[in-house]
Amino acid sequence: QVQLVESGGGLVQAGGSLRLICAASGTIFMINGMHWYRQAPGKRRELVASITGGGTRNYADSVKGRFTISRDNAKNTVYLQMNSLKPEDTGVYYCHAVVQSIPNRPLYDYWGQGTQVTVSS
Repeated sequence: QVQLVESGGGLVQAGGSLRLICAASGTIFMINGMHWYRQAPGKRRELVASITGGGTRNYADSVKGRFTISRDNAKNTVYLQMNSLKPEDTGVYYCHAVVQSIPNRPLYDYWGQGTQVTVSS
């Protein structure tokens, strides 16, 4: 079994910064893609940023130039540095990872419990 635990959310004024952290633990052989999603009240969950095992990054257009995703494979951890935050960035941020627990066995999706980010105007 694998657990993802997020931290780093909070309340910040517009223009401020936050750094989200997601640490994976449990039976882990390899983590493929790691992603950050967010869900605003009354809206669908959307992909914010992703990073492959090799380090290739992709971002939603709405956060390009402001957010940076990174990962530490030795620590099974993914980060999201969020700068120049806007009120529309408010929502619950979820970590997602595609994990292989045992060599030559299937990969599975895991989600964290979410961390609230609130940006005041």
